[in-house]
Amino acid sequence: MATRNSIQTVGIIGGGPSGATLASLLAMKGVDVTLFDNGRRPDLIVGESLIPAVVPVLRKLGLEERAAAICQHKPSVTFTFGVDEQVEFCFQSLAGCGGPTYAYNAPRPAFDNLFDQRADELGAKRVRTRARIERVGQDGLRLADETLARAPWLHGRQPDLLVDSTGRSRLFAHEMEISAEVGPRKDVAYFAHYEGFNDCRPAGQVIIGRLAAGWCWRIPLRDCLSVGVVMNKNDAAQFGSTPEERLDRAIARDPVLAAAGRNRRRVTEIATYTNYQLVSERGCGPGWAMTGDAFGFVDPMLSPGMFLALHSAELLAENLDDLPAYSREMRRLIKAWMELIQYFYDGRIFAMYQSGMAFERMFPGRITQSLHRFFDREVARMASRLDTTSRFGHGMLQIMSRPAAWKADPAELAIR
Repeated sequence: MATRNSIQTVGIIGGGPSGATLASLLAMKGVDVTLFDNGRRPDLIVGESLIPAVVPVLRKLGLEERAAAICQHKPSVTFTFGVDEQVEFCFQSLAGCGGPTYAYNAPRPAFDNLFDQRADELGAKRVRTRARIERVGQDGLRLADETLARAPWLHGRQPDLLVDSTGRSRLFAHEMEISAEVGPRKDVAYFAHYEGFNDCRPAGQVIIGRLAAGWCWRIPLRDCLSVGVVMNKNDAAQFGSTPEERLDRAIARDPVLAAAGRNRRRVTEIATYTNYQLVSERGCGPGWAMTGDAFGFVDPMLSPGMFLALHSAELLAENLDDLPAYSREMRRLIKAWMELIQYFYDGRIFAMYQSGMAFERMFPGRITQSLHRFFDREVARMASRLDTTSRFGHGMLQIMSRPAAWKADPAELAIR
């Protein structure tokens, strides 16, 4: 079916999940899509834990059955902030809220390949090359002649729209010298896959833990466990000079991780990622736009990365003729995630939980139990995307965080 948009041809640079999803969605609309992608992927990619909001995108693309065949079902997330203290957010509490009550833990890059395969099936054309672009005037971009020549079906004509889906390379932003808002943290993450860790219960449950310095994750995959630590670069240096030393010593020095991984055996190399928050001042211009991490990326604390990558593709596909509206919505969404994640870093979420539990013990009954369930459900809704940008949700967190110091000091529970 022919598209009603004025944009008939689109060139997408980068073939990760965001670019491939955009290619699929546009191909469904009848747009002529060309993917410029060199096909290179690291063996380990951060972002293995997904949120429920990813599931509707998989369904839209006809990929959920394929994803379920290789992914681990994820029922909930547990945040530990002490040896015996934890907060669990169960996705089943979202029943009746209009969204999925589960998510997945994804073995990347195998999961990413599903999106590439689907784009090819739907008719997107692919060029295996590292695309080059050139700036045109003050605010324009074009494919370099040698890149354009690799796509003979374009007959030497520039696509109506160029899209940067190159992830953290941020090709367009660097070329156009677009500034960005950067979050306050400058962390580094080390992670690898292990066998021999104690099983997470229930099966597939992701565990996020507060460390003496930084935080850690345990993400169950089908045949192994992804274990990672995130900490300030200065703190990381105190654990050794190599990624192997830093990850192993961080695990050994945390009582919770050390107990769970007493019989651990690492089965992959260690991946190192710089961990910070960034959102571009703008994500589009005349004839070009950015999606996914190329537009902005958020700390992986609540696992929003894959959702933002896929949803940016959805938003752009729906707003081809209104790129500024697309850019505004993406900036609003990324900044809402940044604000939500800050509640975990500065300790307010954990202080709210401790104070609430103390209040519930002092005044047991239906009212305090209802408040407990309300707190769990609202945070789960925001962290699953149902209410991430909701003024009500953010307003409730602000209201509930004010008396949080009644029984707990947020500063003492903050993630350093």
